[in-house]
Amino acid sequence: MTEEVNSVELRKTGVENNGFIADQGFDENAISESRKDNQTEDQVYTTTLDSSEDPIPLKPYAGMSKEVLLHFSNQPCYRVPREILFWLIIIATLAIIAATITIIALSPKCLDWWQRSPIYQVYPRSFRDSNNDGSGDLKGVQEKIDHFVYLDVSTVWVAPFYESTLKDYRYAVDNFRSVDPTFGTMNDFENLLAALHDKGIKLIIDLIPNHTSNKHDWFKFSRHKTDKYTDYYIWRDCLYDGKVIPPNNWVSMYGGSAWEYDSERQQCYLHQFQKEQPDLNFYNPDVVNEILDIIRFWLEKGVDGFTVDAAKFLLEAEHFRDEPQVNKSQNSTTITSYGELYHDYTTTQVGMHDILRDFRQTMNTYSREPGRYRFMGTESNDHNAVAKTMMYYGNSFIQEADFPLNFYLLDMNNTISGNSIFEVVDRWMKSMPKGKWPHWRVGSPNNSRIASRVGTEYVKVMNMLLLTLPGTPTTYYGEELGMEDNPELTNTTDGSAEYNPAALPEKTPMQWDTSLSAGFSGSNETWLPVNDKYQELNVEVQKSEPNSTLNLYRDIIQLRKEELPLQRGWLCYVLNDDNVFAYVREIDGLNKVFMMVLNFGVKSSSNLKGKIPELPAQAKVRLSTIFRNNGNTVSMNDINTEPGEGLILEYTTNKPLHLMESRKDQCFISEKACYSSAFNLLYKNC
Repeated sequence: MTEEVNSVELRKTGVENNGFIADQGFDENAISESRKDNQTEDQVYTTTLDSSEDPIPLKPYAGMSKEVLLHFSNQPCYRVPREILFWLIIIATLAIIAATITIIALSPKCLDWWQRSPIYQVYPRSFRDSNNDGSGDLKGVQEKIDHFVYLDVSTVWVAPFYESTLKDYRYAVDNFRSVDPTFGTMNDFENLLAALHDKGIKLIIDLIPNHTSNKHDWFKFSRHKTDKYTDYYIWRDCLYDGKVIPPNNWVSMYGGSAWEYDSERQQCYLHQFQKEQPDLNFYNPDVVNEILDIIRFWLEKGVDGFTVDAAKFLLEAEHFRDEPQVNKSQNSTTITSYGELYHDYTTTQVGMHDILRDFRQTMNTYSREPGRYRFMGTESNDHNAVAKTMMYYGNSFIQEADFPLNFYLLDMNNTISGNSIFEVVDRWMKSMPKGKWPHWRVGSPNNSRIASRVGTEYVKVMNMLLLTLPGTPTTYYGEELGMEDNPELTNTTDGSAEYNPAALPEKTPMQWDTSLSAGFSGSNETWLPVNDKYQELNVEVQKSEPNSTLNLYRDIIQLRKEELPLQRGWLCYVLNDDNVFAYVREIDGLNKVFMMVLNFGVKSSSNLKGKIPELPAQAKVRLSTIFRNNGNTVSMNDINTEPGEGLILEYTTNKPLHLMESRKDQCFISEKACYSSAFNLLYKNC
């Protein structure tokens, strides 16, 4: 047949369907005679697409040749939708990228693990005895991990367990890389760490860089002036004509001269604590490197952070001058007490913060893995010199501690009041650098317990304060129960012992249940006697009582975990007087507000709406230290509280206090965030 000019020719070998069949124009005569004789030849199907005739409609099927595909692809009905889809995809992709960048840019910093949960401090010798020798150990801590889970705390701080003498409660370290046999073995520590991590719980430990014990190998070498260890400690000549005369008037924390004569070296060494705790010489770079290696050792074990003990004592003035007397008229030869001198030359010296930054930078090298940030806190009780404490935060250019430990609530005693609590909170919040994170604690291994210090009736309200202030709270073991000091120890003295039990009433064994030795040990004799009140005051009993101190503590943690304002919201003061301290926690974009009304005095009635007319008329009691009041509604004109009662009130408002011009100086924020109810997310620019 004659081939048309505009024909499209499709060739296919054999009789297999070529995937394209024209509606018309199939010419059977196109089959050659040779094909009829069963000879396989090319089949030729010719479709005439003469422009002078109506175009023959073609339908696309799989397997079309390139020429046919190109013919169809250029038709407007195919080309236009394709181009529209292409540009829609481009626009959508760019929009997603832009939205992602915007969300990241506007999102506030997520709270890290050390910010989200209370820290629970364990004194391991008193927590749980696993082998019935009367003394707590690391295996015992591991046995009680479920207690941390029950409380819903996700950070545990274990007090020193290094190989050491008993002097100063394990703070005189013989070997920084070894576990004291009293507590078990390094394998026990590794098992404890793994078990905690399996439960999603972080572990922080003490770093004690200021001194070692006098039994440490470094000190032994230094006494004999062995190689580089000669200047690992602070040695001064002090022997004159056979008489020991201290190099200056420096006094140790425990009283008496801070200098001790060593007959082997025939010089005096400095000890700012006990004589068994010689101070290291941090002007020696080898000493700094030794401590950095110790930090690396424990970080490689997997610990999640450190608290740096006695940080302000790391350096002393190199001129070794006498420190100024508090009482200028006092005879200098009679000075024996630490409080009789201003410690201008033995604390917070120039260069001390540089050492701490070296610690921080070393920890940062282990913090690069997501979720494995390594925490650093610093212990430095500067008393009224709160500005010195704030320096441990570092600055906007150089990071130091995540927070310095806050000791001010530990000063509260039986003269507690709403005003005294307010003053402590306000001092920290007003002194803290902008954007930093606060810390609070009401108990420690070196202070009398809350119940004994301020009274049993104030235990619950103190815990409520601790857990509702902004920042990270730390709870010393047993404070969640309201454990008390053991009065039996106050009259105990034993000069032959390595420690004085009378100095340890706050370290008595944890009270787990009503069994022998309060469930702390299977032994009749424990390293310190169990408090006689353990039959009524223990974990087992309080778990079964809805209104117990333990369950209130747990309920507040749950509320804190669930509610954004309690996690990272504003703190605004509402009222403080002799009896009551009241404040709110609120967050931008969320009209839900929580108000704490805490009574630290006598029975009181507070008219909060009279003080701040913008407050709502009523609020709901979410939690109360008096269990029967939970769920009640109170009038803001007349909130009645009993001594030691605390209320967590909830209300809604469109007039948050932190936006009121008149209250700007009474509101504080650490990690600012704003809530979008439309998208159910946080953002920072509001």
